[in-house]
Formats: sequence, structure tokens, C-alpha cells
Amino acid sequence: MKGRVLIVAGSDSGGGAGIQADIKAVTALGGFAATALTALTAQNTLGVHGVHPVPLDFIAQQIEVVLTDIGADVIKTGMLGTSDVIETVCLALERFGAGVPLVVDPVMVAKGGFALLADDAVATMRRRLLPKAAVITPNLPEAEALAGMPIASVTDMRVAAAALLALGVPAVLLKGGHLPGDELFDILATAEGMEVFSSARIQTRHTHGTGCTTASAVAAGLAQGMSLRDAVVRARAYVRAAIASAPGYGAGHGPLDHGVTVDLTRLG
Repeated sequence: MKGRVLIVAGSDSGGGAGIQADIKAVTALGGFAATALTALTAQNTLGVHGVHPVPLDFIAQQIEVVLTDIGADVIKTGMLGTSDVIETVCLALERFGAGVPLVVDPVMVAKGGFALLADDAVATMRRRLLPKAAVITPNLPEAEALAGMPIASVTDMRVAAAALLALGVPAVLLKGGHLPGDELFDILATAEGMEVFSSARIQTRHTHGTGCTTASAVAAGLAQGMSLRDAVVRARAYVRAAIASAPGYGAGHGPLDHGVTVDLTRLG
């Protein structure tokens, strides 16, 4: 079931999110992960303590050498940080990754509240990156920033998903984990309609990296030839299992158990 995923994102020294989570998720689901680092972070379960950006020409070089040799069935972006990085990545993808489906996780804020995307970069992301995406996977704060509206209910999620589709994105997986309540809702929206997925919320503080993990799990599924819906269903099951079996590390928002296995025969 191999499938090649090139991940363009920042690292997490704590291993719970970012490139580290991306590699673990793709590998756990049977895919092959290659990477292009956009930034190094000094990070643990308590938050982001420092960020060291990667030079723009080196970001582009990483993308070039991977795509011109190993290739990719899907490209996934995570933390990009600035308008310049977004533009650099877009130019590299136009030159070396044309035609490769793109999963965009529009990372803006770390779990602990540290900003991972400059305010002026949101417009650049909306204008340059989103039109290239096959699917975007925002959480509610990210969707609020991209759609320009507050989201306080599942009804609001539907409106926001429609607004994001109107930006020219073919598909949106809008993750509703930030809404209060014992039930968690995600919406998969395409031109064909919207499907709402629901599950009981797992009460835990060990949810660091769920966004990165979900997007990379979806990317792995697409790289393996799965339909978008099937990739989303498997990704949600995988992330839920990884949260349920989280190892409990750290004093803050702890990491998931990325090595968990998912029974594919039980997915519906």
C-alpha cells in the first residue's frame, strides 16, 4: 500500500506535531514520507519556545531534489510561516510538482497558542496556496481566518465550509474539535455536497499534533489511491485511536500514539 507523500512543513523537537508527526502518520498507514523543512522549532508539550526559519532557497532545493528523483503521489503542506515561504513553496510546486494533488493544512497557531503564521501571510495563503489544493484541512480558528467569519456551531461550520469552497478549493475537511460539547463534528465539503462526521469526544489533554496527523493521514490515503471520503474515514479512525492510546508524556498538551494500528475492516 505504499504511496509517496512529500511533506512541506516545520519540525517539532518534541515529536508530537509538525514533520515528526507527519512522518509517523504516513509511515503508520503504510506510505512513504519525504520532507522539505520550512522551519525548526524548539517545542515541547508546554508550547513553542523558539523558531529558526530555513532559508528560502534551501526550502525550494529540498522540494526540487525530492520531486525530480523520488517523486510524490501527493504533496502535503503544514507550517509555512510567512508570505515569502508560501510564495517560495508555490513557485517550487509550480515548477516541479505540477499535477500532483496537494493537501493543505493551513497551520496558523500551535496548540499552546504560539503564532505559526504571520498575520499578513493569511491573504497570501488564500490567494496563492489554496487555489492549488485538492483539499484543505483547517480547524475552526484557521477556517475563521480564511473565511472571515466566526464559527460557533455546526451550522456555522457548514456556512464556513461553503465560503471556503467559494475560494476555489475543490474540497474542505473542516475539523470541529474546538467547539464545546461531548460530541465532536467534522465536515467534508465538496461541490457534490457536505457530509458531517461525528464521534464522542475523548476527554484528554493529550491532543498535540492532531491537525498535522489528520492531514498527513488523509494525504497518505490519497497517495495510496483511496477516494477522498475513504481517506478521511480512515484518517479520523486512526487519529481517534492514536488519541485514545496516547502515552501520556509531558506536562502540557501531550503527543499521540502514532504507532497505533487501525482495523481497516471496521471502517464504514
